[in-house]
Amino acid sequence: MSTQLSTENRKQPPSIYTVMLFLAMIFLLIAVVAMFIELGRWYPELYNTQSAMPTGMMTLFSL
Repeated sequence: MSTQLSTENRKQPPSIYTVMLFLAMIFLLIAVVAMFIELGRWYPELYNTQSAMPTGMMTLFSL
């Protein structure tokens, strides 16, 4: 058995923080794709305010 340091450069496994960083990036990309899908669903009626007219009666009370 030798007490000298080995000259081999072994690649260290990724730390838990690196794994969490990659997971967060993947989940953020999934969220962006989901938001674009929702935007595509709601975009045709985004500025259509005729369907949002109030149906109740409005009264103004003056004191």
